[in-house]
Amino acid sequence: MNLAALRSSLCVCAIVTGATPALAQLGGTPIVPSDGFRRAPQVQAAPARPAAAAGPIYDEGTYARAAGALQLYSDIAARGGWPSLPKGVKLGPGANGPDVALLRGRLAVTGDLDPNLPASAAYDDAVTAAVKRFQARHGLSETGSVGPLTLEALNVPAETRVQQIAASMERLAATSFIFGQRYVVVNIAGASVEAVANGRVERRYVAVVGKPDRPSPTLTTNITAVNLNPTWTVPLSIAKKDIVPKMRQDPSYLARMHMRLIDGGGNEVDPAGVDWSSGRVPAFAIRQDAGSWNALGAVRIDMPNAHSVYMHDTNHKSLFSSDYRFQSSGCARINDPRDLAAWLLQDNDGWGRREIDAGIATGKRIDVRLTRSVPVAWIYLTGWAGQDGIVQFRKDVYDHDDVPARPFMVSLPPTVVTAARTSGFTLQSGESRPARIKEVSYLDNQ
Repeated sequence: MNLAALRSSLCVCAIVTGATPALAQLGGTPIVPSDGFRRAPQVQAAPARPAAAAGPIYDEGTYARAAGALQLYSDIAARGGWPSLPKGVKLGPGANGPDVALLRGRLAVTGDLDPNLPASAAYDDAVTAAVKRFQARHGLSETGSVGPLTLEALNVPAETRVQQIAASMERLAATSFIFGQRYVVVNIAGASVEAVANGRVERRYVAVVGKPDRPSPTLTTNITAVNLNPTWTVPLSIAKKDIVPKMRQDPSYLARMHMRLIDGGGNEVDPAGVDWSSGRVPAFAIRQDAGSWNALGAVRIDMPNAHSVYMHDTNHKSLFSSDYRFQSSGCARINDPRDLAAWLLQDNDGWGRREIDAGIATGKRIDVRLTRSVPVAWIYLTGWAGQDGIVQFRKDVYDHDDVPARPFMVSLPPTVVTAARTSGFTLQSGESRPARIKEVSYLDNQ
């Protein structure tokens, strides 16, 4: 990669000439850091729906864009970062006073609010729009008001943001993934899913992923099939943590949950003949029948992997409306799995959305194998820059960023490292040794 190519791949956020470092406005003009932060040509703002015009979180340019974001936030941190707002403060449109003035200064540092606006202590329309931009960049509901979650994100120090980008780059460097013409990405930290084709996001979904004590694993594999009206075989970890304790308290629990004990020969076993008081998991499979009560809902996206996780429907739809969506036991629940199934089955004749709905309506288990398997990557990005030049952050719910710094520029060839340094990027390491990143695994199918 030559210097010009590197420059074109590192389009991130804006620095306003002669002012405090600032990010590009949401859907606004990206900036080329290696080109003196001069303004690049105006780009079209991406529409909110559908997502077809949006660039993917994860593609061949993600690492290089993150390098530009790292330089940008390192510069902000070196200049003193940004001010913190008082703990417990709540602000909204119409407010006025010193806390609002502090908020305006905080938003100006990162360019969410135009730093050239006159000084003010009013929570006006400009501040409301700026807060919404900030919330969008941090995966929060765009209310335009500062509540507890927005306040927490505003007060994260610049040095921590630098660490998040650096740690995300380390994880990217340790990930082996072949980008196909069509692929799916689950960003665990963002609890979101993207279906990508020809370099553009064609579908984007809200997801619910693993709890901190049952984290979703990072992995790369292929989606091979769609299961309609799936049964659910409870994994050992969930049987031990959830099923056995509930059976001790309520012997009718399995029956109420439409669950059966199945022996090695496929025969059903009476739960009344099992000693649940011992705390041990019985030597039988626990299987839940298909139906509206099933933990997997009506659709499962089959993607063979060593962690026994997959994407699926759910009968707990209310969780999708929350900003905090780390509530599963490791799998990824999708807010519109039927739509994702239709996207995956585009090459399968006779399996459009109408046929999927009709198949589910039968109530019978139907397995549809993809004509062409689709690559899928589960990644954990807490800091990155999109193709639109906007730097995004997500909360490090799993504490994966809280590790000693490691070499993370290892995936760039020496010529690119040299070009980046020539362009003013501060690279923490040019070592050729691969970074050792341990993937987290939980056998978790809920």
